[in-house]
Amino acid sequence: MIKKLSNSIRKFIRLQKAKIRREVLDTKKQKEMIDEIYSKFLNKKIGQEENIKKQESEKEEKVKKQPSKKKKSVEAKNKKIKKKSILKQAGSANQAGKKKK
Repeated sequence: MIKKLSNSIRKFIRLQKAKIRREVLDTKKQKEMIDEIYSKFLNKKIGQEENIKKQESEKEEKVKKQPSKKKKSVEAKNKKIKKKSILKQAGSANQAGKKKK
């Protein structure tokens, strides 16, 4: 299935075809040159799609290999909360001991 070319590319091809038909008298040569123009743009489109798919798959693989940042930040927050609660408990125990004396 061939993808539809953008309007600017179609316009460029149309102008190039007209130029070729004006300048080159041999019909076989005209056809070859026009085919070359089409092949340049169609191959680029297909190549770009393949590159995009490869890049997406590589990104997915990297994401799978690396643990998410959110998990790390949640774990770090939990550690901070635990430390604070331990310090509060130790502080309140020290204060209770001072008051009794």
